Amino acid sequence: MAYKVFVTPRSFGRHSNEPDEILKRFGVEVKKNPYGKIMTEAQMIEEIKDVDGIIVGVDPLSKEVLKHAEKLKVISKYGVGIDNIDMDYAKERNIEVARAVNANADAVADYTFALMMAVARKVVQIDKECRELNWKKITTVDIHKKTVGLIGLGNIGKKVAQRAKGFEMDVLAYDLMPDHEYAKSSGVQYVDRLDDIFAKSDFISLHLPLNKHTAHIIGKEQLKLMKSTAVLVNTARGGLIDEQALSEALQEQLIWGAGIDVFESEPPQNKELLELDNIVIGSHCAASTVQAIDNMGIMSSNNLVELFEKYGEMA
Repeated sequence: MAYKVFVTPRSFGRHSNEPDEILKRFGVEVKKNPYGKIMTEAQMIEEIKDVDGIIVGVDPLSKEVLKHAEKLKVISKYGVGIDNIDMDYAKERNIEVARAVNANADAVADYTFALMMAVARKVVQIDKECRELNWKKITTVDIHKKTVGLIGLGNIGKKVAQRAKGFEMDVLAYDLMPDHEYAKSSGVQYVDRLDDIFAKSDFISLHLPLNKHTAHIIGKEQLKLMKSTAVLVNTARGGLIDEQALSEALQEQLIWGAGIDVFESEPPQNKELLELDNIVIGSHCAASTVQAIDNMGIMSSNNLVELFEKYGEMA
C-alpha cells in the first residue's frame, strides 16, 4: 500500500513539476491543501488523520494536531523554521522531521536588503507621492558605508552580510554560537552584548528562530537604544518584535523606520501599523521567488522520500 502524504504549502509545485514528479516516482498518494490559505488547527486535524507523511509550510503542527495523526511517520518542512511544529511531541512519537535547509536563503537575503533600501530611501512613500503628481523632493538616509547589525548569523544572516559588503558596510553580528572562522574571513565583527547591536547599528536585521528565549527580543527598551536614523528589518519570524512597542516607536519617530515581512498574526492585528508611512510591510513573502519555491519544493519532496526510505529500513 502506498504511503499517503498531505501537502499544505499553496506554492508547492507552482512553477515546476519536479516536486510532484519526485513524489510520483516514489509512489506516494498525494493530497493537497484544499483551502487555498494557511490552515487552522481544526482543519489540520481533519486533513491529516490518516496520512503517513506531510510536507508542511507554516500551518500548525501542534501537539493537539499531531495527536490526531496516529499514522504519521515523517514531516518534511517546506523551509527551515520549525516553530510551528511541536518538536518535543514529534520526538516522543518517533516522528522524523527534516527541513529544506538553505533552499530559500538567497531569496530571503535579497528581500531583507530590498526592505532595508525601501525604508531607508522611502521608496514606497516617494512612489505614492509621484502617483499623486507631487514631485517634491523627499530627503532620505544613506546605506553606503553604514553599519548593519545582524542578530543571528546563520545561513541567511551570512548571505545578508555578503550583500552588505557590496555596499562597503561595516557588519556587526550577535549570535549565541559564533562562527569565528567565518567572521575572520568575511570581515564580520561579533559583539558580546546584544545592546551593542541596537546602539551602534544604522540597520538592524533579525535572523532568528522564534522560541521562548527569542520572543519579543526587541521591545520598548531595545527600540529606545537605537539611533533616530536606524532601520529595523524582520524577515525571520513574527513574534521576535513587540509590535505594540514598534508601533509606538514609529509613531513617535524614535527610529527612522522598519521593514517587516512577518507578524505575530498575519495580517497584523495592530491596524495602526498599516497606517504608518515609515514602515514597509510584506506578506511573509521574502522566500517567494520562482527559484526559491522550486528549490523548497524539490528539497522537501526529496527529504520526504529519504525519511520514508529510512523509516522502511527501520521498520
